[in-house]
Amino acid sequence: MIKVGCCGFPRSFALYVRTFRLVEIQQTFYRLPRLSTVQRWRERAPAGFEFTMKAWQLITHPPTSPTYRRLGRPIPARAAERYGGFRASREVRQAWEATREVARALGATVVVFQCPASFTPTAQNIARMRAFFSAIDRGGLRLGWEPRGAWDPAVVARLCAELDLIHCTDPFVLRPAPGPIRYFRLHGRTGYRYRYTDEDLEQLRRWCAARRVTFYVLFNNVTMWDDARRFASLVAGRS
Repeated sequence: MIKVGCCGFPRSFALYVRTFRLVEIQQTFYRLPRLSTVQRWRERAPAGFEFTMKAWQLITHPPTSPTYRRLGRPIPARAAERYGGFRASREVRQAWEATREVARALGATVVVFQCPASFTPTAQNIARMRAFFSAIDRGGLRLGWEPRGAWDPAVVARLCAELDLIHCTDPFVLRPAPGPIRYFRLHGRTGYRYRYTDEDLEQLRRWCAARRVTFYVLFNNVTMWDDARRFASLVAGRS
């Protein structure tokens, strides 16, 4: 099964849900929306429409990240070391609990933990990941992990298997770890402004040919709307 969509809504909500059956919510990474807002999204979407979402940045990113500019509130300097990096802190635990509550209201199926490139494969970081994912209440959600930077693919595959995580990756950069679910986030081969060629999309289709595997294919580039529609048409034409 190949599920195609975009990271965020590049068109109006009404047009988007008429065109695709899948979206990854981006807003939840920067600042969690009200529960009433995500419940409204769920109610307005047609039956069978699937939401995935990004986990709140307070879990994965330190307050020095420029993404905190969109948080909407300052982080006290005295508390800065208690945020991000899957730390064993009350702040990170509460950020996960709030993320899970939004995911439940949205009816999300997958929550993606996107890490910054500064989260490198040190023994401390790996230990923090193990402690975090072993301790949290997942609430029946599937959890995905998108590492960035110099992670050994073998280490990524081993952690995903050990911690029951879906490896989220751009397959043009790093091939996915084995598993029954492959989650592709396509950021543009040369950057956000990249438009995928017909050859790129054909290669992507070949990567999605494995049997008994569900593929999530989510475009996250400037031309995501057009590229996702082109890829959905290509998949439909070959199915």
